[in-house]
Amino acid sequence: MFKFLTKLDYLLKETFLGLLRGGWMNWAAVSTVTVLLFLFGLSLQTSWQVEKLLNQFGSQLEVSVYLDTDTRAQTIETLVAQMSDVVNIQTITKEQAWTKLVRELGISDIDGATQQLGENPLVDEMKVKARNPQVVPSLATQLAKLPGVETVQYIDEAVKRIAQLHRGLNWITLTITSILTLTAIAVTTTTIRLIVLARRREIEIMQLVGATAAWIYLPFILQGITFGLLGGAIAWSLISIIQQFISRLLTNQPEFIQFITNGLQLTPGQILLLPVILLSFGAGVGLIGSLFAVRRLIKRV
Repeated sequence: MFKFLTKLDYLLKETFLGLLRGGWMNWAAVSTVTVLLFLFGLSLQTSWQVEKLLNQFGSQLEVSVYLDTDTRAQTIETLVAQMSDVVNIQTITKEQAWTKLVRELGISDIDGATQQLGENPLVDEMKVKARNPQVVPSLATQLAKLPGVETVQYIDEAVKRIAQLHRGLNWITLTITSILTLTAIAVTTTTIRLIVLARRREIEIMQLVGATAAWIYLPFILQGITFGLLGGAIAWSLISIIQQFISRLLTNQPEFIQFITNGLQLTPGQILLLPVILLSFGAGVGLIGSLFAVRRLIKRV
């Protein structure tokens, strides 16, 4: 046990001394890894948020039916209520919609605003709740065929758009992450090689006294892992700060914005998993970069 602690103490001291001697070269590697993990962490977090938003939107069973200008909701309300897939109907007359819109715009004189436009430009709307998500498309088709119906909208349209955006973001993220990962590995490899060259005489002395290659170069590998861990910690800190800033910015917003905000919140498990992924990814990049740096040197020994 004492022998193990002695070796561990030696490795930690050599790693720390190597980091001190690396100087600004260390920051080149750390900053590159930080940029990689920051962008990767943001994209991963965004992917989780979009998936949650898709599930949240997908749980909505409501179909919005907009009527023609000359058609009133009560004329077709009975027909809609007779449909087997309909469980609830909410009617919003154009007068109610106009009053709400004018108030949201901060206009106190509703009658004056109506007179300026000549007439109420809105139409009656019916919010029809379906029995389950599977029947929403067929129900929307049936509603669109009713007389006096101008437009039928349901959340699947938005879901498809968001899903397409999600797939596009995933491909972009994969491309950017791959390029930055190779860059980070290359910078880490170069940094470790420069540190090894700076300590070339010490390494030659250790070789003369019989030290093994693994024992000589293990501190340099630990330095590479340290670069990755530091980059992961900094990236996670920056992401947390940005997340808190956005959360504060979106407080006290309208109901729809609050709905979107709730969809963007990560689960407790994801909040704990994100730093673990970033630190592990960073450590892996640092390990690979340092192994590339010392591989040729070990072969020469």
